[in-house]
Amino acid sequence: MNWNLNRRSFTGMVAATAGASALGVNSAFAAPIKVAGIYTQPIQQKWDARLHQGLEAAKAKGEIEYVFSEKVANTDYIRVLREYCESGVKLIVGEAFGISKEARKVADEYPGIAFLMGDPFKPHGSNFSVFDNYIHEPCYLMGILAGAMTKTNKLGMVGGYPIGEVNRLFHAFIEGAKSVNPDIQYKVTFIGSWYDPPKAKEAAFAQIEAGADVLYAERAGVVDAARDKSIIAFGNVNDMNKEENGTGVVVTSALWHMEEAIAHAIAQVKAGSFKAENYKEWTMMQKGGASLAPYYEFDSKIPAEAKAKVDEVKAKILSGDFTVKITDAEPKSSF
Repeated sequence: MNWNLNRRSFTGMVAATAGASALGVNSAFAAPIKVAGIYTQPIQQKWDARLHQGLEAAKAKGEIEYVFSEKVANTDYIRVLREYCESGVKLIVGEAFGISKEARKVADEYPGIAFLMGDPFKPHGSNFSVFDNYIHEPCYLMGILAGAMTKTNKLGMVGGYPIGEVNRLFHAFIEGAKSVNPDIQYKVTFIGSWYDPPKAKEAAFAQIEAGADVLYAERAGVVDAARDKSIIAFGNVNDMNKEENGTGVVVTSALWHMEEAIAHAIAQVKAGSFKAENYKEWTMMQKGGASLAPYYEFDSKIPAEAKAKVDEVKAKILSGDFTVKITDAEPKSSF
């Protein structure tokens, strides 16, 4: 019997399979498992916040007992990882950027524990699964809107670091914009930090001064610059219109959802079938891992043909008839 299923379908199969209780599967699903989250940033930082929210959702459903540590520096991460391994947890969700080799060694030492880690490399062994935030698809959709709404044909993008998970979002945004406006030019700035709002704001001001009238706010601080200069922006990871004072500024945001990915991991752990795999597909639109936020007060301000184009492309993405290209190379400014 193939137990490699998502939580909803697996639960239905358990209920419908008479022999499942003899295997102990029903009792396994009835009892919550112990899960730990380990975060290098405060849980208010939006990347870690999405993991935390996904685990809190599973806790609210009674599926897990959840504990977490935040602001764990890379220099201390392996110690905390080992402590949780010794504490009786069955699943650890965290991030191994910069310490991938060391984290994999810990996974090898604890083969009975499942690891679901943010990591740019391949899965490892039998119990080390990896994920990243592949929200390039809604970024492409945002680009369509940006290309239709710009008056100067110049877009600005401010990011943290030129790494794959950021680069692919900028490339998708650019390609979406060019699909409706071939005259698009763009300026890219990386601030060398995951959280430095004043520096991000300063970089955004420089882009506006150079002629950009639409900004992609990959980092906090960009929305404030857009507000000060009375231009529009597009958000990243969380709903920046509602969560980062973006009302009247942020047209929409490319959202990252980890609920389904985490539910998949929990189901596998409970079924005793967890294996090392890449959770990439679970962070994309077809699996519910990414979406486009509502337009809110911009709904009547977006050109009708642009909204129709977004709806058309979104439907094709969800049906598998359109693939947004993934480009992890560093984007270079065109003006």
